[in-house]
Amino acid sequence: MNEILKLFNIKGNILSCEAHGGGYINDTYLVTCENEDGSHIRYILQRINHNIFKDPFSLMENFAMVCDYLKEIVRNNGGDPFRETLTIVPTKDNQKLVCVDGNYYRMLLFIEGTVCHEVSQGANDFYKCAKAFGNFQHMLKDFPAEKLTETIPNFHNTPKRFETFLKAVEENKSGRAHLVQDEINFILERKSVTDSLIDLLNAGEIPLKVTHNDTKLSNILMDEKTDDSLCVIDLDTIMPGLAAYDFGDSIRAGACYSTEDEKDLSKVYVVLELFEAYVKGFIEGCKDGLIKKEIETLPLGAKVITLEQGIRFLSDYLDGDLYYKTQYADHNLDRTRTQLKLVADMESKWDEMNAIVKKYSN
Repeated sequence: MNEILKLFNIKGNILSCEAHGGGYINDTYLVTCENEDGSHIRYILQRINHNIFKDPFSLMENFAMVCDYLKEIVRNNGGDPFRETLTIVPTKDNQKLVCVDGNYYRMLLFIEGTVCHEVSQGANDFYKCAKAFGNFQHMLKDFPAEKLTETIPNFHNTPKRFETFLKAVEENKSGRAHLVQDEINFILERKSVTDSLIDLLNAGEIPLKVTHNDTKLSNILMDEKTDDSLCVIDLDTIMPGLAAYDFGDSIRAGACYSTEDEKDLSKVYVVLELFEAYVKGFIEGCKDGLIKKEIETLPLGAKVITLEQGIRFLSDYLDGDLYYKTQYADHNLDRTRTQLKLVADMESKWDEMNAIVKKYSN
């Protein structure tokens, strides 16, 4: 590993390089170096998973463009661009990453004095998460999203996911289709939902934006003294998208107290207190970064993204569990059922969800 580290423009002598964090995609290491005066400086080294991200060079172009843009915004606002945004450490030949033995590595400056929370402790944490991602949207509201490459093509193209689902049902590679006819029918009945956001985009009613696409609490660094949100991290899935995608994914994952593979569906439902906390924080964070129609579509974003994830889980179940890691035979089916239960619960609370959004949009 030292030979890889020496390819980067780091300061001081390398003291250690240890596995760091709990990410599922990339391999992450915390690197500690010592300066001549005895002080320490730390870096993050990451091996980019090129099985997921097929074009690491385009990924890093996205990463760099967004980070440079954010640094200028933070600087103009009187903030600290080295604490409030990520900083890429270049290689010694001034590249953004290196390729060694077919593996791609990048390095970032470690942001000191921060903590990362894996699990929300309640509405206040969820509010902070929402405000951070809303502010992220606000800072990037004028960034030309069309300049960004899709690091995972068609990631939130829900109509395309629906087509893939239809193919999975038809081919039935696992021979399981007869076991999940209720779930298949539930999705088929909501075909129009899968088209809804893309139709609004194509009609010019909502704009294309820069989206993070992995809006979970653990992707926000918090100041360890104040516990206020400081910096949004994990920018690999930065792509052109819709504000409703980022909002919706947070609601799908965080506005309930159940796990993604909960077998007891009576425990799976949208907690309106958490939903309201996120709506409040997201709209506050976005400030003037959302048009009226975007705000109106936030509940729809939650429904579409949750349905999309259910479609993805069930497609994989029908294909024989090829994409998602599973721990038992019906793991993807249990995951599917939680997502579809959340969709059904959203439908039963639709008027309440829209009223909450309206409350904070005035």
